[in-house]
Amino acid sequence: MLNEKVSDLLNDQINKEMYSAYLYLDFANFYTNKGLEGYANWYTIQAKEEMDHALLMMKYLQNNDYEVTLKAIDKPDKTLVKLDDPLHEGLKHERYVTDLIHTIYEAAYEIKDFRTMKFLDWFVDEQGEEEKNATDMITKYELFGTDPKGLYMLDNEYKSRVYSAPSLTLD
Repeated sequence: MLNEKVSDLLNDQINKEMYSAYLYLDFANFYTNKGLEGYANWYTIQAKEEMDHALLMMKYLQNNDYEVTLKAIDKPDKTLVKLDDPLHEGLKHERYVTDLIHTIYEAAYEIKDFRTMKFLDWFVDEQGEEEKNATDMITKYELFGTDPKGLYMLDNEYKSRVYSAPSLTLD
C-alpha cells in the first residue's frame, strides 16, 4: 500500500499531465492556424506524450491498490500572439512540471518509498529531456525563425517528428 500523501500527489499529477496535453493541443491549434504544420505536429506529439505520462501514473497507482480519482481538466489559459509565444510558454510549463515531479519525489524520499522513487526516476530523466527540447526550440527559433526561409526549414524539421510511446511500462 502506498503512502496517502504520495498517492494523492501522484493522483493530482495525472490531472496535471492531462492539462499539459490540453495545453500542447492548444499550441498545436495555434500553429495550425498560422500555417505551421510542423510546429503543430511537434506539439500534437507532445500532447500524446503527456497523455501517456498520465496513463503510466494511473497504472502505477492502480497496481498499488490506489483508487484513482479523475478530476476536471482546466482549459488552457495562455495568450498566444507571436509565433514564439508557445515556445516560451512551453518551457515555462515544463519547468513547472519538473517542480511537480520533484515534489512527489521528495515526498517519497522522506518516507523511504523506494519503489515510487524508482518509478519516478524515469519521469525525472524525461523532464530533463523535455526542458532541453523546449530550450533548443527557442534557440533555433531565435537563430533562424525570424527569417521566412529559416522558419520554413524549421517547420519542415518539426514536421518529420514521429510519435514514440514511452519506454517505461508497468505490465
